[in-house]
Amino acid sequence: MRPLEKLLVLDFSTLLPGPMASLILAEAGAEVVKIERPGRGDEMRGYVPRWGAESTNFALLNRGKQSIALDLKNKADRARLQLLLERADVLIEQFRPGVMERLGLGYAEVAAVNPRLIYCSITGYGQNGPKRDVAGHDLNYIGDTGLLALSMGPAQSPVVPPALIADIAGGAYPAVMNILLALLQRNLTGRGCYLDVAMTDNLFPFMYWALGQGTVTGRWPGNGTDLVTGGTPRYHLYPTADGRVVAAAPIEDRFWQVFCDTIGLEPALRDDTRDPAATIRRIQEIIAASPAEHWREVFARADCCCSVVADLRTALQDPHFQARGLFRHVVRNERNETMPALPVPIDPAFRAAPGEPLAAPPLGAHNAEYLR
Repeated sequence: MRPLEKLLVLDFSTLLPGPMASLILAEAGAEVVKIERPGRGDEMRGYVPRWGAESTNFALLNRGKQSIALDLKNKADRARLQLLLERADVLIEQFRPGVMERLGLGYAEVAAVNPRLIYCSITGYGQNGPKRDVAGHDLNYIGDTGLLALSMGPAQSPVVPPALIADIAGGAYPAVMNILLALLQRNLTGRGCYLDVAMTDNLFPFMYWALGQGTVTGRWPGNGTDLVTGGTPRYHLYPTADGRVVAAAPIEDRFWQVFCDTIGLEPALRDDTRDPAATIRRIQEIIAASPAEHWREVFARADCCCSVVADLRTALQDPHFQARGLFRHVVRNERNETMPALPVPIDPAFRAAPGEPLAAPPLGAHNAEYLR
């Protein structure tokens, strides 16, 4: 039995943060019902690339869920939700502050008929404060909190981060964490609660070192100037002769000394506190003199926290990830085509064993089942 079996989750959210959170709950056994608008449904359904009737993104994020289509602006349609609201354990919504209240589905209204409900709102800036109504996306959130400024490349050619940090690490993951904490609290008190998950709030822990450094020393980190943002030779990306990149992270002295011995760095440059820029330039010259495969073999024999950067396709085929069974779960579409499901961050013991491939739901496919 999975830990969240018999738990009913109503998911009013779209796109990424809320659907990712409810996906994790579904993989742990919860019964997740998406409430979508008729005709179009979750905007993610229309994204590209297509995979059968839906988008690939939608299929990955909504595996194993149910779907009902209702016009929440229609009073009669909202009334059809009553029985589901009365027996739900968790509600997830991702509208701007005030929208659910205007629909008559705010926490106060719903808790009046179901005081055991865990009601989770995910927004960019939270339910209060001057920015509560400001529209934004991941790039805005990491920009507003100072995270992006720590390492975004030169101002003339800035680099967009490859991961949606605010949506997933600031939104979906904290939502799941707090929902589980609220369920534990409900076991003690018998009552549910309201959760205000602000993606921007949850980005500051990623900058613990920068906050501490700036507060204590008065020297606030710049753009790529510090230990974990590329400001030292001990945590840096070095291009190879064939256009690949070595990720070098020999931070501790014991790894640093092995790294220097392995690449043959001159003794005068090994004290990287004297002139870090000079040490970086020399290491760049050394690494750039040989192709990636040479460095892969060299670092495989040396214990110094160095590796050649893999592209995503290569990473999916890595024997290590294959051996850990990361991609054994499968999602299917209406044509019975399959692809690996997302390897969500929960222990395999809490997921169903890989077996029958699960599908994302067609829009409104479960209206009859849930809205009798």
